[in-house]
Amino acid sequence: MPLLTTRALNRATLARQSLLDRAGTPVLDAVGHLCGLQAQEPQEPFVGLWSRLGSFDPAELSALLTGRRVVRTHLMRRTVHLVTAGDALAWRARHDAMLRQRVLGVYRRELDGVDLGELAAAGRAVLADGEPRSMGDLGRAVAGRWPRPTARALGETLVGALVPVVQLPPRGLWRTKAGARYELLSSWLGREIDPLPADASDPVGQTLVRRYLAAFGPAASADLRAWCGLAGLPAAVAAVRPELVAFRDERGRELLDLPDAPRPDPGTPAPVRFLPAFDNAILGYQDRSRIIDDAHRGLSVAGERVVLVDGRVAATWRADGGAVTVTPLGRLSRAERTDVAEEGRALARFLSGGGSPPVRIGG
Repeated sequence: MPLLTTRALNRATLARQSLLDRAGTPVLDAVGHLCGLQAQEPQEPFVGLWSRLGSFDPAELSALLTGRRVVRTHLMRRTVHLVTAGDALAWRARHDAMLRQRVLGVYRRELDGVDLGELAAAGRAVLADGEPRSMGDLGRAVAGRWPRPTARALGETLVGALVPVVQLPPRGLWRTKAGARYELLSSWLGREIDPLPADASDPVGQTLVRRYLAAFGPAASADLRAWCGLAGLPAAVAAVRPELVAFRDERGRELLDLPDAPRPDPGTPAPVRFLPAFDNAILGYQDRSRIIDDAHRGLSVAGERVVLVDGRVAATWRADGGAVTVTPLGRLSRAERTDVAEEGRALARFLSGGGSPPVRIGG
C-alpha cells in the first residue's frame, strides 16, 4: 500500500473540508457534503461554515432551519448535529442501537427495570399533540409511570436516544439565544424516518462510509467509528471495499479512500483558518495527528476554538465584545502572526456585523 505522510493526510483533510480553498457551494450542499456539523453549541456552525464558504450569509442557514431543510438532532456519537433533513431521515434508524447504548452508559442504574419500549411509546404519546416541549417537560410528563428515575434521566433518554426528535428554532438561529424545545422528527418534516433495510450488507452503512470518506478521507475504520459512534460498520466497509483504494499512514494503519477524491500535493500552501468549538475536522478521527499534535489533543474535546496555521492547530481563540483574542500554543513567525491577524479581523467583522473590531494576539 502506498504511504501517505501526515502532511499529505493533512492536506487531504483540508481539501475535503473546504479549508484549503473556500467553496462556492450553497449552504445546504455544504452541510450535506460535511455530513453535518457538530452543533451542541448553537452558534458554532456559523463560524464553521464562514471558514469554509466563500460568501457565507448566516441568514441562509437560519432560513434553512426555519424552512425545515436542515435540522438539529442527536445523531453521530449521540451529539447534537446540524444535518440536512434528508440525512436525518435516512440515517436515524441506523444510529438507534448506538444511541440507546450510549444513553444507557450514562443512566443504566437509574433506568434499571424500565422497559425502554414502553418509555419510548409514552414519550411519543406525549409529543403526539405537536406541542413543543423541553427535555425537562417531557421527562416530567412521563415521570408518574416511572417514579425512580429522575425527570432528567427520563427526558434525556427520550430525546437523546429513544424518540427521533428535532430541536426547534429559534434555537440555532443566528445571534439568537433560546432553550432547546423538541418535536417529533416525523411531525416537523412531514414523514417518518426511513426504516432500516433488512440487508446484511448494511446499505445505509455503505452510504455513511462513502459520504464519510468524501468529507474526511483517507481514513481508517477506527476513524470512521470515532466519527459516527457506530461499531466500525464492518459489513458496509466489506461491501464497498472493491470500490476503494488503500494506503497506509506513518503509523502503519490501513487507510481507505474513494479513488477520485482530492489528495493534494503535501507542499500545497494552507491558509490560516479559524475553527469553532468541537469542529468535526478534528473530532472526525480517532487518530487526530493529521491536524493536531497529541500534546494538544485535549483542546478538541474541551470546547476550545482553534486556529489552523499551515493546516495544523497552532492557537486557540475567543471572541469578547466583537474583539477576537488569539492565544498561540507555540511560537508564530512574523509572517504567520500577520496572516492570523488578517484572518482574525475578517472573522471579527463577521461576528460583529461590520466595523473594525480589534484582534489581539498573545505571546
